[in-house]
Amino acid sequence: MAVNPKKHEMPAQAPEVRAHNFKEVALGYSRETAVEEAARCLNCKTRPCVAGCPVNIHIPEFIQKVKEFDFEGAYQIISQTSSLPAVCGRVCPQETQCESRCTLGRKFEPVGIGRLERFVADWHNAHAAGKAQAPESNGHRVAVVGSGPSGLTCAGDLAKKGYKVSVFEALHTAGGVLVYGIPEFRLPKTIVAREVETLKELGVDIEPNVVIGKTLTIDELFGMGYEAVFVGSGAGLPRFMNIPGESLKGVYSANEFLTRSNLMKAYRDDPKTPIMKGGNVAVVGGGNVAMDAARTALRLGAEHVYIVYRRSMEELPARREEVEHAREEGIDFRLLCNPVEILGYSNPEDPRDEKNGFVTGIRCVKMELGDADASGRRRPVVIPGSEFDLDVDTVVMAIGTSPNPLIKSTTKGLEVNERGGIIVDEDGLTSREGVYAGGDAVTGAATVISAMGAGKVAAKAIDEYLSGR
Repeated sequence: MAVNPKKHEMPAQAPEVRAHNFKEVALGYSRETAVEEAARCLNCKTRPCVAGCPVNIHIPEFIQKVKEFDFEGAYQIISQTSSLPAVCGRVCPQETQCESRCTLGRKFEPVGIGRLERFVADWHNAHAAGKAQAPESNGHRVAVVGSGPSGLTCAGDLAKKGYKVSVFEALHTAGGVLVYGIPEFRLPKTIVAREVETLKELGVDIEPNVVIGKTLTIDELFGMGYEAVFVGSGAGLPRFMNIPGESLKGVYSANEFLTRSNLMKAYRDDPKTPIMKGGNVAVVGGGNVAMDAARTALRLGAEHVYIVYRRSMEELPARREEVEHAREEGIDFRLLCNPVEILGYSNPEDPRDEKNGFVTGIRCVKMELGDADASGRRRPVVIPGSEFDLDVDTVVMAIGTSPNPLIKSTTKGLEVNERGGIIVDEDGLTSREGVYAGGDAVTGAATVISAMGAGKVAAKAIDEYLSGR
């Protein structure tokens, strides 16, 4: 039978509709479409797609179950190695990982692995009866710092082996970046809550409103009877450009802007937290976070939203799907441009109070690409005399984050690198015995799936450490 050369399209809300609501953009495959897409899989003996997955999901096996209409069987195969399948099916960059290795992709479009994973997870959540069964306890206790993707993965893997795991989360809701960083229209929070509930059913305790390094220290966790600690505290310290005007009202880090919208529901008519709405918005940066911030600003009522990025479209680091969605929704990409100053006027009640003034615009310079830098990308170079202004009321800085220094500053003997990331070996072990780390706390801001992979590696190492192997 001839193979369909193209993957089946993902149904989605129309751009002119979705740009004005926070409902999920992608609508998901139907049963029939999922089975037809699964039929494209060649079931290769070499299984190159598995090697491209940071958590090594048994991809051909779960797809085979989809072909057979055994969707629950497919879910059970995925959940052997992934604690967050409904999340990964939505936000994992499959195009650069498993799908980039797909044998079919050498000649045609690769199998829609991520879309199939999402379908299987959603089918399970809609049809599964009963709760996950907690295994018999092995008598060991482990503390996990942070309930983001690395922490939840580590907790889930250890819980399945009988460990009593407590997850300590600084915020009032579990999920880390999955709840505060990724917008509802890409990842509905009910999906995250369902994944967290599954971990609770496995016996994982979630302890919100606990800031490790302030409420409790890592040394105190050991004193409470925990035999190992995994640090998955993420990278929540925003970076700024240190240009004039960054202290003006209307300038946000992407972290603050997205947290106010995603976690604190600032988009509601009666929000408990304020946020700038309407007007013109400039988002500085070109990654997934920048796309999320720009598309969120649009949904909050912005009249015009700019993406200001110093390189070209070819170097834009965001997922192609997110870039395409943003362009379809009307986001204005100002590429090969870089801000040099944020313009504003002073506090009308006190003209001398420049720090409490308001944004009125952003001054940029045009760039051109020069020689390649250490990363292999061509370095952007300023074009002399090319300054121009954009009339904006809000500026969102989405140029990256760093690990929060709180845990390092309160934990003796914990070594970090020059970027503030915790130094670990190949098993996630830090310079402190019994203390492991992974995810953005180690690497700086990266993908959800890479953080999950780090949590999985550390869980295996903790198990070997505590079991004497």
